[in-house]
Amino acid sequence: MSNNERDLDLAKRVKVIEWLKTEVIDQAAHLLKAIWEGSSSKIIDALASLISSAYILGRRLGISYRRLDEAVLEKMKQHRAEGHQLEDWYGDISALEDHISKR
Repeated sequence: MSNNERDLDLAKRVKVIEWLKTEVIDQAAHLLKAIWEGSSSKIIDALASLISSAYILGRRLGISYRRLDEAVLEKMKQHRAEGHQLEDWYGDISALEDHISKR
């Protein structure tokens, strides 16, 4: 691969990462609008897009999907151990931890 090809590849990678960053922000905005509208189908769509974009951004930054799952699982264990309010009130932390560990 020539220097020019490497430069183009690097520029393409940077451009994709920048684009994915804007996708994450855009999907977060769509989520907030969907919540405001109260549309469960739009909320699900926005959440799915946001989560997908986050996973793909992680991959483009060199983080495997498995490693990201493991990090989320570890974060849930940490929150549960610290007595996170969402765990105390609703059991959300252990429910997500259980969901991820069963994949």
